[in-house]
Amino acid sequence: MALKKDKKKTLNNGRTLITLRNSRSPISEQYRTIRTNIQFSNVDSELKTLMVTSAGPGEGKSTTVANLAVVFAQQGKKVLLVDADLRKPTVHYTFNQTNTFGLTNVLTGQISLIKAVNEPTEKNLYVLTSGPIPPNPAELISSKAMEQFFEEAQTIFDLIIFDAPPLLAVTDSQLLANKCEATILVVSSGKTEKELAVKAKDLLETAQGKLLGVVLNNKKMKTSQQYYYYGTN
Repeated sequence: MALKKDKKKTLNNGRTLITLRNSRSPISEQYRTIRTNIQFSNVDSELKTLMVTSAGPGEGKSTTVANLAVVFAQQGKKVLLVDADLRKPTVHYTFNQTNTFGLTNVLTGQISLIKAVNEPTEKNLYVLTSGPIPPNPAELISSKAMEQFFEEAQTIFDLIIFDAPPLLAVTDSQLLANKCEATILVVSSGKTEKELAVKAKDLLETAQGKLLGVVLNNKKMKTSQQYYYYGTN
């Protein structure tokens, strides 16, 4: 999959949510195409848990996951977007929400999932921010509490999408990939080195995670070219 840059439609923090601001734009259509390809990749069963990550930081995975959550919600699915980047969370910035309570509070039993979830303006889209940054992110993600979170969330929502930290930076995403049904890897055109992308793919395989496909982000294209490319491993 490949996405074209859009510098005009951004929030104050610079994160693009073009699917909310201009749902008829060509870029929004690209996100809907990604959504369709994700659905076609799981024709035998309905996908319930999806992780979005990248090889390294700054490759656009948080912008990608936010827009994907929006287009799935626009389709009528009850979507929960979870900020599972417990070291450098950004989802609360993207949706202009507070981060007083979130995933870490749910996992430590301080608050229930229902009370921790925020509902933004888009219909069917619910957001669970990271909550306070913990001293032990990997331990929380691999805990029994996380398994219970998966079980409970799947009884409430049609699709749970996780914004996970970069694969090469920490082990958190490998642990989460093992729990999710599928993973999307975001790479940045002209920035992500091929060797790092391959290494990220290898780490997912080692963790027994299912790599569903790759989003090529920030690709500069001529207007005569197609807007997207989709590839699966």
